[in-house]
Amino acid sequence: MERTMAPEPRSFHARIPGYRPTPLLPLDAVASEFGLGSVWMKYEHDRFGLPAFKALGALWAVYRWLDQRIPGGLDARWTSFEDLRALTPEAGPLTLVAATDGNHGRAVARVAALFGFQAHILVPAGTAASRMAAIAAEGARVEEVDAEYDAVVRRAAALADSTHLVVSDTSWDGYVDIPRFVAEGYATLFAEIDDVLLDRSAPRPDMVVVPVGVGALAQAAITHYGAAGTAVVSVEPSDAACVLASLRADERTTVRGPHRSMMAGLNCGTPSKVAWPAMRDGLAAALAIDDDHAVRAMRMLADQGIEVGETGAASLAGLIALAGRELRPLREALPWSPTSSVVLLATEGITDPLNYARMVAR
Repeated sequence: MERTMAPEPRSFHARIPGYRPTPLLPLDAVASEFGLGSVWMKYEHDRFGLPAFKALGALWAVYRWLDQRIPGGLDARWTSFEDLRALTPEAGPLTLVAATDGNHGRAVARVAALFGFQAHILVPAGTAASRMAAIAAEGARVEEVDAEYDAVVRRAAALADSTHLVVSDTSWDGYVDIPRFVAEGYATLFAEIDDVLLDRSAPRPDMVVVPVGVGALAQAAITHYGAAGTAVVSVEPSDAACVLASLRADERTTVRGPHRSMMAGLNCGTPSKVAWPAMRDGLAAALAIDDDHAVRAMRMLADQGIEVGETGAASLAGLIALAGRELRPLREALPWSPTSSVVLLATEGITDPLNYARMVAR
């Protein structure tokens, strides 16, 4: 069968059960407080029924891998998801493997269940019980590893074989295709932002603020906005700021742990090999913030009736940090004015209810 061009990620996602665009919320009070023209928040609290955006990348990555593995490919052979699901047994018995701090692993587990595969998800020691329980509820085997995230990634990578597919959003020597597909899958999120802004006759953003762990989402943001001149700003926890350290060293750099931020999804010590060139060349600024900024952001949003988890609040936390006196020189180098349009990526809803309740309590 003649191979066809792959569909665009969004047209693919639109055929997956449960797809609908997530909201782009105007944060007028935030814009007013910080002297900006407009602030929008892409609110990824419900993506395919999961409380984070990660399924976009996991779905697309597994689909693209299957398309390459199954003789004759997939692209021209299905219209409905039922058609696609009927084709996946042609890949043979398969277990999807992932290392995670929570959201990515749960997304991979959901994808495995959708496609009829098994899932083995490895998590670092100390992962919140609620996050592990949520992954297990997707039907996955959950293994807690007595190590930090980077070591768990290596443990997961060692499990790869003919019946175990490692689905990672970070990359290393000899492992680049799946992480590249993951970042491609995130293009849907940015296409949705464009649609809302166009529909509301709002300007294209002058600045986009992105929480960063290994950098796949930042890579996607830079790919989408780079040619348009939109400034992409990364935000990391202070003790896991591997992208900031790499930019200062002008090479990929590992920040040794322990990484103790409550922004668990960002507790990563090494940038992705695939994402690093895009971030090196395309980031307008890189921020490292303390948990106090994230707490303030969570409370600001809660006061407006918006529930955003610790990692998801990092983008607003970065904006709060930029507004401070210490970062004034950096702020002045960015598009920050009464006419500026800013988009914040709130990458998750509540994933650790106990900690969320503690943080937003007065």
